[in-house]
Amino acid sequence: MKLIQRLVFALMLILPVSVAKASEKDIVDTAVGAGSFNTLVAAVQAAGLVDTLKGDGPFTVFAPTDEAFAKLPAGTVENLLKPENKDQLVAILTYHVVPGKVMSSDIAGKKADVASVQGGEIAVDATDGVKVDNAKVIAADVEATNGVIHVIDTVILPKS
Repeated sequence: MKLIQRLVFALMLILPVSVAKASEKDIVDTAVGAGSFNTLVAAVQAAGLVDTLKGDGPFTVFAPTDEAFAKLPAGTVENLLKPENKDQLVAILTYHVVPGKVMSSDIAGKKADVASVQGGEIAVDATDGVKVDNAKVIAADVEATNGVIHVIDTVILPKS
């Protein structure tokens, strides 16, 4: 019994520190640490956007998971990562970013078209869950020191 009490006490001491450390990371480091955004991180690196997303912000990032990128047609990601396609990659990635820090509570029950950093507008519908364009938000309000990440299940693409 004492062993269980000690274990519970130790966990109570460790967990708040772990949570605090997670919120001390910027958007890029938070994505890297999550382990489910390897493709996104590689794309951000190839696009030369690491320093921007490590900047002061604040930013709201709709972050596609590795599974979201896997839904794209075969060869799409590899093609986008080529140096000659950097402009297209930058446009797609910056379309996933909104200036400012927008938490789910800020948009609950609302519909809006919001301007992305890329310049296009993202259709946000938070009247029944949250959808951004054709993607569903599967985890919201992942806070970082310079903004917030909302995890999405599909890569969203700017209108051409």
